Amino acid sequence: MFVPPLFEEANRSRRTLVVAMRALAADGFAAVLPDLPGQNESLIPLDQVDLGIWQNALAETAAAIDGPLIIASVRGGALIDHRAQAAAWWRLAPVSGASLLRTLMRARVAADREAGATTSLESLQADAATAPLLLAGNRLSPRMIAQLGSAEVQPAAPLRTVTLGSGTDAVAGTPLWLRAEPGEDAAMAAAIATDIAAWSKTCGIS
Repeated sequence: MFVPPLFEEANRSRRTLVVAMRALAADGFAAVLPDLPGQNESLIPLDQVDLGIWQNALAETAAAIDGPLIIASVRGGALIDHRAQAAAWWRLAPVSGASLLRTLMRARVAADREAGATTSLESLQADAATAPLLLAGNRLSPRMIAQLGSAEVQPAAPLRTVTLGSGTDAVAGTPLWLRAEPGEDAAMAAAIATDIAAWSKTCGIS
């Protein structure tokens, strides 16, 4: 089960994750990429969800899957994958909630500046304490923003954590989540699938 990056980063990475899923399917794996509440085809407004709701939703999805489950999380997806029961976890470039929130806030400040408005990280934080805040096209509740500010990736076992780059604990690829538009990196998708398949064997999953 893939857990995509959160918010706009998910849109920029989705195509590559789908290609990785197809590669895993060709290798005999069944793969799923669930929509989180408030995202994509979900009928729930995003400003009515928080990290706890996402964590519980993933746990429920995982519980309905038969057979040994590997959870493969990317970036902020690693913040919500720990409540699910799995045989193994695989995480690519995990990031703290505070780091994600800073990126979203800075994008809002830059967009406001281009529109002729003056905002700051401090003023946005103050606004977010009492009302939903629009950040990079995502309307986030005060509870979501507060949770992001303190959220950290939680331990899981067995766990493999990889970065982008080269070496034994890396996969070759580009940081899709930094692109201005959604893209596809076929080589990165293949590397992700290969690494997950190899990791599964070390965990006794085949």
